[in-house]
Amino acid sequence: MRTFTLPEAHTLLPVLDSLLQRAQAAATVATTRENALRGLSQAIFLSGGLRVDLPEVARIKAEHAAAISEAKDTLEEISSIGVEVHDLAAGLLEFPFQLEDEIVMLCWLQGDKNITQWHKAEAGWDERQPLDDRFTRGDRPQ
Repeated sequence: MRTFTLPEAHTLLPVLDSLLQRAQAAATVATTRENALRGLSQAIFLSGGLRVDLPEVARIKAEHAAAISEAKDTLEEISSIGVEVHDLAAGLLEFPFQLEDEIVMLCWLQGDKNITQWHKAEAGWDERQPLDDRFTRGDRPQ
């Protein structure tokens, strides 16, 4: 598992914010198209299938599949950097950090200027704590 220094994580925030926005937009499109497909399915059922606009259904299905693919690819790109997406909709990211003898997670919420909180790897987002001087000392082993 790759770990980050606090400055490394801060440097990545603009790129990660852009990637998050792309994944969030794709997820929104996927949800919208999924809802449209449900509505079409309901309309087809109610009309007995007599008024199906096949090109429209095919277009919506293609847009849905493309949006899902875009969201997955973008999330994989974030993951390949070594950062974990804790909650896509909220924009919660976690960066592994070597703190003394254990790996902990630096926490960032989309919209925040900097990373200001952390939690133990096995703990959850609700158990985060403010960063302290251990995170900025620079005495981490390389």
